[in-house]
Amino acid sequence: MTQQKTLIITVYAPALAGNDGRPLSVIHGMEKALSGLRLEWRLSTGGRPVALPQRDEWLSKNTVDGGFPLMCNGDMGFPVTVSGSERDGLFSPGGHAQFQVHAELPLEKPVIAAATAICEGMAEGARAFWGRATPDDAAADIAHQTAPTLQGPPSPLRGLPALKLFEDIRSPEIPYYLGWLNYWSEAAAKAIGFPDPARDADLLSRSRRTASGGWVVQLTDAPLDLDNTAHLDALKRTYERFPEIGGRSDLR
Repeated sequence: MTQQKTLIITVYAPALAGNDGRPLSVIHGMEKALSGLRLEWRLSTGGRPVALPQRDEWLSKNTVDGGFPLMCNGDMGFPVTVSGSERDGLFSPGGHAQFQVHAELPLEKPVIAAATAICEGMAEGARAFWGRATPDDAAADIAHQTAPTLQGPPSPLRGLPALKLFEDIRSPEIPYYLGWLNYWSEAAAKAIGFPDPARDADLLSRSRRTASGGWVVQLTDAPLDLDNTAHLDALKRTYERFPEIGGRSDLR
């Protein structure tokens, strides 16, 4: 059987202050963005969906330790999952903990069509600094950019640039890396110098402003495929355009 391709969406936000309502806002944002999506199940220890008749109340009670448990749509043929966790300050810029939300969705037409809205709904709901949505194949290659590795110096694939470790980036507003879709809060956009109308016309043609003043920036028309030379070139050009991303301006 061919393994189902997935779209991975991750957003990085300020740490939760108790149960401040942001986990439920993330869930509502996803459901609003993707028609018919209802994230009203949890997974049993055996991996089977268990219905949550009082989902909102359950989520409120289970928002603990800076995050929330994995939730899903209960459809094994079209699985959508989302969870939240606290990223320890030891592994975050400035030593401050973050609220990290991670979702996986099938890379199929309904998701591709709604991907920008889903990414925006998650990021705005979490009040994120930044986030990204990338197909799993490309995300695996991009993960090799982080430097250094346990094995020694970084070994980025496909000629992509090396990036700093998350904790070595000077500000939480600076994105760690790029993806197919990129959510940049107003503060993140300012930190990296986006937009510059004279330099970013191509990116702006595939971007939209969010209600909070942030941006969702799409690198390629189709989901990012690094076996596609045009897609790989677009990713490299965007890294070159924004040297702050991944802390690379500090390496120069």
